[in-house]
Amino acid sequence: MTTTLDKGPQSPADTGRRGSHALRWWVLAVLGIAQLMVVLDATIVNIALPAAQADLGFGDGDRQWVITGYALAFGSLLLLGGRLSDLFGRRNTFIVGLVGFAVASAIGGAASSFEMLVAARVGQGVFGALLAPAALSLLTVTFTEPGERSKAFGIFGAVAGAGGAIGLLLGGVLTEWASWRWAMYVNLIFAAVALVGAVLLLAKHTSTSRPKLDWYGTVTVTAALFGIVYGFSHAESNGWSDPTTLAFLLGGAVLLAAFVWIETKVAHPLLPLRIVADRTRGASYLTVFVMGIGMFAIFLFLTFYMQLTLAYTPIVTGLAFLPMVAGMVVSSTTAPSLLLPRVGPKIVISGGFLIAASGMLWLTRIGLDSGYVTHILPALVLLGLGLGGAMSVAFQGATAGVQHEDAGVASAMVNTSQQVGGSIGTALLSTIAASAMTDYVSSHQPGPLTVAQGAIESYTTSFWWATATFVLGAIVIAAIMPNTVPAPAEGEPVLAH
Repeated sequence: MTTTLDKGPQSPADTGRRGSHALRWWVLAVLGIAQLMVVLDATIVNIALPAAQADLGFGDGDRQWVITGYALAFGSLLLLGGRLSDLFGRRNTFIVGLVGFAVASAIGGAASSFEMLVAARVGQGVFGALLAPAALSLLTVTFTEPGERSKAFGIFGAVAGAGGAIGLLLGGVLTEWASWRWAMYVNLIFAAVALVGAVLLLAKHTSTSRPKLDWYGTVTVTAALFGIVYGFSHAESNGWSDPTTLAFLLGGAVLLAAFVWIETKVAHPLLPLRIVADRTRGASYLTVFVMGIGMFAIFLFLTFYMQLTLAYTPIVTGLAFLPMVAGMVVSSTTAPSLLLPRVGPKIVISGGFLIAASGMLWLTRIGLDSGYVTHILPALVLLGLGLGGAMSVAFQGATAGVQHEDAGVASAMVNTSQQVGGSIGTALLSTIAASAMTDYVSSHQPGPLTVAQGAIESYTTSFWWATATFVLGAIVIAAIMPNTVPAPAEGEPVLAH
């Protein structure tokens, strides 16, 4: 497939790459805004959900579908979205994803019923699955010089890592000072800015060959990822022995194995196995997967602790997470350019996981009357510093050395790893936390203090398990990640005018 890029005016210093040096950094700004919008949506709706429930009048049993509907659509369609961006153009896919996400957000903000809200969330998931891989793949093929690439991935990683915490703050502010509906409407602002930038700055795509899509692989892996994500979501509410949980998890695993077999047989695979077989890329996907498991404990259980035990308001809770955001920004923007060339990705990621584990270990000391400065602040700083550096280096490694025609699906694997990791973390840690609370309450004298202490027991137990997850992740990455600086991806092909 041949691609033509409309480069626009060129400066005297232009070297034949896409646009000028200045324009490449404006492209990064556009991609960062779009990435922030998608990442925000994972947490901003959580804060607004109680107010939406009261307004629309749906029950506690239905509430999970506002979260699950998005996760199912997003998680199961990511690989398809990534391959579509490779086949039909990253710019086109990015713009369609932006517009669709904005329209779905507007429908969600105007929702007059529970069904309308869930449908809008599913729509956000569908278009997010187009948008997220296209954004990362555009970054991958735009920045190919090692120095620029490290800085760009550092900034993008900071946005991706900090977005969840920023979503908590923004969700609290909008819900408390405006309306829960603005947790959806705010996406229109992000999308409008990113859309203008995309139309003006992103290179146009034309193809001289007819794209081919692996329909067998697409259907199989979409069903497999749906089964896995739904199975873990169902386990959280209905238990691991529930027949539906087992059926979806086992079915998803069988379909995933079938997908791998199909990809070895078809001429134009949805996910060429060379993408994941490379040790640097494979270890990077595993890094993002482990983060998806561990970060769930930070955002969910620490939010519960601050709001339910320490009685923080949603806004104060969001502000309390800002030191973690600061730590992520610092490490994300320095680790790829300063540490990675000196010590290699193995040391940066494994070291980052161990720093994050120490922060999580610090959180196991919380109690009913713990102070923010002594028990929460140091942990959040450590978590931010550890995870920010590991995430930005993993993003760079996940797209290392890929050909431009595979950049979209390689980028989609990053999002898929994170989404599946988050689903597993949600189910496992929620189940572990619930069991810890039940065990504590059943073995102590009934009363309000016992219930309150039981909640603390559930939080600290989940923090212990998250600590172990990060330590195990550090060990595995140290064993399999090659300690060489990831090679840049191939840039977009440019035809002379």
